[in-house]
Amino acid sequence: MNLLIQSAKIVDPASPHNGKTMDILIENGKITEIKKTIPAGGIKKVVNANDLHASPGWFDMQANFCDPGYEHKENLITGIKAATKGGFTGVAVMPSTNPTIYTKSQVEYIIGASRGQIVDIHPVGAISTKLEGKDMAEMFDMQNSGAVAFSDDIHPVMNAGLMHRALLYAKSFNGLIMSRCNDKTLATGSDVNEGKASVSIGIKGEPRIAEEIMLIRDLFLAQHCDARIHINSISVAGSISLIKSARKQGVTVTVSVNGYNLCLDDSEVLSFDSNYKLSPPLRGKEDIKALKKALAEGVIDVICSDHRPEDEESKKVEFDLATPGMIGIQTLYPIVNMYSELTTEQIIEKIAINPRKILGLTVPTIKEGEEANMTLFAPNEEWTFEKTHIASPAKNTPFIGKKLKGKILGIINNDNYRATDN
Repeated sequence: MNLLIQSAKIVDPASPHNGKTMDILIENGKITEIKKTIPAGGIKKVVNANDLHASPGWFDMQANFCDPGYEHKENLITGIKAATKGGFTGVAVMPSTNPTIYTKSQVEYIIGASRGQIVDIHPVGAISTKLEGKDMAEMFDMQNSGAVAFSDDIHPVMNAGLMHRALLYAKSFNGLIMSRCNDKTLATGSDVNEGKASVSIGIKGEPRIAEEIMLIRDLFLAQHCDARIHINSISVAGSISLIKSARKQGVTVTVSVNGYNLCLDDSEVLSFDSNYKLSPPLRGKEDIKALKKALAEGVIDVICSDHRPEDEESKKVEFDLATPGMIGIQTLYPIVNMYSELTTEQIIEKIAINPRKILGLTVPTIKEGEEANMTLFAPNEEWTFEKTHIASPAKNTPFIGKKLKGKILGIINNDNYRATDN
């Protein structure tokens, strides 16, 4: 593949061309030339656009592609199409499949079935067998087969002894435990924040302390084991001070937040629209303000989509019976661009660079001689997200028909270029 990108502003802190508007020539999958102007003669594919920006390819650290077992909601191929349209060249897929990803053969299936695609798929193995929270899964074997981390996804590990053993065991081979903090003995399972909105709709809400209590436990366990830990999907203001305190005490902890928790508050559930039923639930405006501040200060390292496709049978039911989750990989960037209050360079750090650093993956760089792994985007372009844009079989998102700012123009990876039509 030979490709010339014209007049692109480079957003890459590791590149000598960071902040400059340059032409980029890619030949046979490698960046061969970066100059102010590169002649286009003889080059078949030329990309140019208004407000064109180029960054290292984006990476979603938390997504569900539902394959194997729930292919009617999503499969690896449709997930890759959705990731492409969302601007992602890499995705870590969670183990909530059927069967769950808890053995090396299941890891090898994901890697084999997605090999050679424009989007790199990295399996996250389960902490516990079948996500049941009882017995430890085959983590060492899974890592040797290609698992990049271990998580029970949306299911919190309630057994403190199991989490303790998992942290110690993962430490022995430099594995990473990813924890979803939500104490189920305190949480109601309603997936609605405890507050005025939950009272108004007559549903018992989930208190913020359910997240905070388990976070305290996991931070203490990580400190006791001298092990690193990643906390998925923090959603409440109180969690931020706990993270800050733990880091001051030497705990090696990284943190992610879901994009929807930066822009939607719990008043949305007053509509009884099940697309707003999410886990963690939508919180209060004060939580959103605190999360944004923590992102800017670097307390939160990563922003994820928590892409969670659901079929109509799981969503078009009474609110209290609906399955939580929304598809989000195609709308993550514009949401973050519009609501996070971060600069473009800060956004790229949260959705391209930090995820790979945390998972121990190679971080792409835009400089001559490097493999081309890039996302092309226009931060200032406005567009309307329509149902026809959705690549997933599932359509569970509240953003259909909404005007968004920040458009993905294409991705480049594995000697391939794919333009998007979002």
